[in-house]
Amino acid sequence: MTEVTKLTKNKDVLAYLAEKFPQSFSLQGEPQPLKIGIFDDLAARLAEDDKVSKTRLRTALRHYTNSWRYLRAVKTGTPRIDLDGNAVGTVEAEHQQHAEETLAQSKSVAAERAAKRKQEEASKKASEAPASAKPSPRTTTRKQPPKRGPGPGKSARQQKPAKPDLEPATGSQLKVGQKVHARVGNSLISGEIVESDRNDVQVQLQNGLTVKVNTEAVFIAKQE
Repeated sequence: MTEVTKLTKNKDVLAYLAEKFPQSFSLQGEPQPLKIGIFDDLAARLAEDDKVSKTRLRTALRHYTNSWRYLRAVKTGTPRIDLDGNAVGTVEAEHQQHAEETLAQSKSVAAERAAKRKQEEASKKASEAPASAKPSPRTTTRKQPPKRGPGPGKSARQQKPAKPDLEPATGSQLKVGQKVHARVGNSLISGEIVESDRNDVQVQLQNGLTVKVNTEAVFIAKQE
């Protein structure tokens, strides 16, 4: 006597049911809502079938009726069918509502699982990345070119030396059109006074810019 191989996977059980009862079970397309209590009919029909246990049959049937494509097919007024494809009752509004709620919950759980799986995959890739590809926790410091020290006769703060033949000017010495040197920042730049107003003067520098400086920042040639 040939030993019967029991079906242990839902997909194999459902394929077997689709083969045995093609009028009620389908593996593709839009399924037909099943008769309420159809498990009892299945158990009776397959009572002598050693390939499927009642426990596995119940699990596979639950898997089938909770699938997204089956839940979408449960619409109010749609006929329910028995194992032979005969219409036995119809889908009621409360059945459709229950199917919609189950579908929404199933999608939510699937989305959470997908997000968790994606996060785990990203963490795994990060942990498996070669050491050279991982960013160093230390801050990279760019190599700066060596600073040039001040040249002969130059101070560290002043690139251009104060000319020895210049002296600080006083307000009474300054007048429009006079050639002077104005301190701009740390440099002395030659220019010409274009306007004088008490303790401030406007000097047009040799580079064309006009600056307003205090008379204390203006230098003139030493008086011999």
